[in-house]
Amino acid sequence: MGASLPPKEANLFKLIVKSYETKQYKKGLKAADAILKKFPNHGETLSMKGLTLNCMDRKPEAYELVRLGLKNDLKSHVCWHVYGLLYRSDREYREAIKCYRNALRIDPDNIEILRDLSLLQAQMRDLAGFVETRQQLLTLKPSHRMNWIGFAVSQHLNSNASKAIDILEAYEGTLEEDYPPDNERCEHGEMLLYKISLLEECGLLEKALLELHKKELKIVDKLSYKVVEASLLVKLNRLQEGEKLYRVLLSMNPDNYRYYEGLQKCVGLYSKNGQYSSDEVDQLDSLYKSLGQQYTWSSAVKRIPLDFLEDVKFRDAADNYIKPLLTKGVPSLFSDLSPLYDHPGKADILEKLLLDLEESVKTTGGYPGRSEKEPPSTLMWILFYLAQHYDRRGLYDVALAKIDEALQHTPTVIDLYSVKSKILKHGGEFAAAAELADEARCMDLADRYVNSQCVKRMLQADQVLLAEKTAVLFTKDGEQHNNLHDMQCMWYELACGESYFRQGDLGRALKKFLAVEKHYVDITEDQFDFHSYCLRKMTLRSYIEMLRFQDRLHAHDYFRKAAIGAIKCYIKLYDTPSKSSTEEEDELAKLPASQKKKLRQKQRKAEARAKKEAEVKSEEANVGGVSKSGKRQVKPVDPDPHGEKLLQTEDPLVEAGKYLKLLQKHSSDFLETHLLSFEVNMRKKKILLALQALKHLQLMDPGNPDAHRCLLRFFHEVASMPAPATDGEKLISGVLEAERPTFSQLHNKSLTEANTVFLEQHKDSLLHRAAVAEMIYCLERNKGDAIKLIEESPNNLVSSNGSVREWKLKDCVAVHKMLGTVFNDNDAATRWKLRCAEYFPYSTYFEGRNRSTHALNKDSKQTQSENGSVEFLPSSALKNLAI
Repeated sequence: MGASLPPKEANLFKLIVKSYETKQYKKGLKAADAILKKFPNHGETLSMKGLTLNCMDRKPEAYELVRLGLKNDLKSHVCWHVYGLLYRSDREYREAIKCYRNALRIDPDNIEILRDLSLLQAQMRDLAGFVETRQQLLTLKPSHRMNWIGFAVSQHLNSNASKAIDILEAYEGTLEEDYPPDNERCEHGEMLLYKISLLEECGLLEKALLELHKKELKIVDKLSYKVVEASLLVKLNRLQEGEKLYRVLLSMNPDNYRYYEGLQKCVGLYSKNGQYSSDEVDQLDSLYKSLGQQYTWSSAVKRIPLDFLEDVKFRDAADNYIKPLLTKGVPSLFSDLSPLYDHPGKADILEKLLLDLEESVKTTGGYPGRSEKEPPSTLMWILFYLAQHYDRRGLYDVALAKIDEALQHTPTVIDLYSVKSKILKHGGEFAAAAELADEARCMDLADRYVNSQCVKRMLQADQVLLAEKTAVLFTKDGEQHNNLHDMQCMWYELACGESYFRQGDLGRALKKFLAVEKHYVDITEDQFDFHSYCLRKMTLRSYIEMLRFQDRLHAHDYFRKAAIGAIKCYIKLYDTPSKSSTEEEDELAKLPASQKKKLRQKQRKAEARAKKEAEVKSEEANVGGVSKSGKRQVKPVDPDPHGEKLLQTEDPLVEAGKYLKLLQKHSSDFLETHLLSFEVNMRKKKILLALQALKHLQLMDPGNPDAHRCLLRFFHEVASMPAPATDGEKLISGVLEAERPTFSQLHNKSLTEANTVFLEQHKDSLLHRAAVAEMIYCLERNKGDAIKLIEESPNNLVSSNGSVREWKLKDCVAVHKMLGTVFNDNDAATRWKLRCAEYFPYSTYFEGRNRSTHALNKDSKQTQSENGSVEFLPSSALKNLAI
């Protein structure tokens, strides 16, 4: 470095490097300028000056100087290294790797460049290159612990765990007997536990257990030691020893469900699917009774038996579990017991148990068979639970009656308002639900959870502006909408995007969905710093777990929802492209003068309103943009706040394809992935890719109504295509002819016959009948029969008490939209709406008879959206929007 400079300038060059490392950029810049006065074409100094400017947010100048420095000294490893660092700072990792490799051609043994290269290879999962680089580092500096560990980790990531074990054993062979010293015991213990996990991964269980016992004194984390030992004993079928160890672990933490699971495995009473014989249930019951006497304060030991007990035993166990929690007033009791509602018969037992408790507390003031009186709050918590119970079972009338009774009893409990809001949401009254959630929020303005719940209800009611104002109450300095993005508040962005999509605002919807996708890019980038940190601190097991999590990051629910939302937006944009300005002018010219004037006034008002909103947001940003030191922080301005540029994409299907590929790679086991793949590829005229999606659909769920639609639509559209002319078209036609018999539904049947058979198989399901009706209309153009088929759909009773019906609100809304759009029959849509209003009396969408009067406030401006909500902003809507 700086070798071609005289001694004085060489020392200045070292000062530049030191200043860069200590972040004293102005000092480094001054030294660089001093050298460049005498040697204006010195490549390494130009490069280091560019790197320093890059850290001062002067990127264009930085790139210009670094490229000039490289041009002046192509054979300098420093110039290439700096160029790589510049690319790395901009996340251009592939380009940075190329620069590092060029630097290594000039100086192949430069440890700093090799270390930087290894970090990028780990980040990009270039595992073969990672192994090679780590081996080179170990060869150059075998006395450095981190090089041994890094080489072992690289072999493990490259699916060579046995080689990683050999490397760690060779490293241990270099250590002295009294190693480690006190200040390195934790790191060394972690390395030993990592080695044992490698032995376990290779199937060398006996050797792993032997190694664990041998190194017991050197492992500091005694809890992990015991957990690993117990796991190995179970895998080696040494169940008695495992049982003793799990009982020791339970004495340390009797609320850890995994320890109970391990104990059940040791006594031979564990089932993955939760199904047990009557003898096994009796044995488990006696096991947990003995544990319950031992750990009387543990809630897990009382809760776990509820999963496997039945009938009378279940009732007694539930009774013992529920009563103390009702007395204590635990709001999360229903959430705790809600998995039991999937077990046949248990919901009925819980209902009878709670009703008996309610009656006893109302009449005697205490629980059945007890002389002690319960506190007054017990009745309120019983009613609170029952309201959630009936809400879960779809009995919204009874649920609302119970929650209203609880509110009358104690009107100051916030949870009651939140639950009533949830019941109304399930009933389809989104606006009233949002209003109740806001009432709950106003009762405790410092509760972030209640605030978030209120925001979610507002977004479900499509009250986006009010939701945004409420959400930012808990951001820094009460700011600013960018803060929610910086906090990676994905649930908010997803709910916002879905709301905008329902309202038909595709630009803003896309903006929100793509913001979520950006978070996942940031999360992927965030792992970079851990590649060196974890090797240094020896948190190797956590590091490997983190890397494996990152590899399946895009399979996460939030990313999947955002990608699906973005694809749907692009499909809708393709189907209904936005009009160009010339087309709008042409349409405007055709209008009468009076209408033209009104339209122009409306446009001017909208522009003025948008401008005012932008000014308000700018003012808020400026107010919040002053730091404690008094310096004004310049915040980046979003050049496209409404997503209008996103709508101007030339080919929406190409953009949709980018997210579709990620879904196909990471969420291929979800039906919706293949439904979207079918829709996108049919629009692209990619027939074979659409066929591939169709085969996936039929493999996963051939009885799904959407899969049935796709199947018939596909072969109907293929049949209506012109005769193949080119060789490629003939080849595709041959593939289709060969593949058609592989679909069992179409074997020796016409499309109409297949549709009829599908109806016979699913004649009691509303969605299946709607799918069949749509295909009748598509294949035969027989609108009357298709609509009749939908209108004759039975809404059967499903609950044992004969009051809950099969149809779901969401499904009925979808059918109503289909009658209006696909069939274009407003009379049929009106008839369907009237019928559904009877079944869903709280639904705003169907204008049910029981919807609240505040959801119908005539003083407020209302617009009905696709999810059945009403967007309105009453004059009192912005009350109490402050903490």
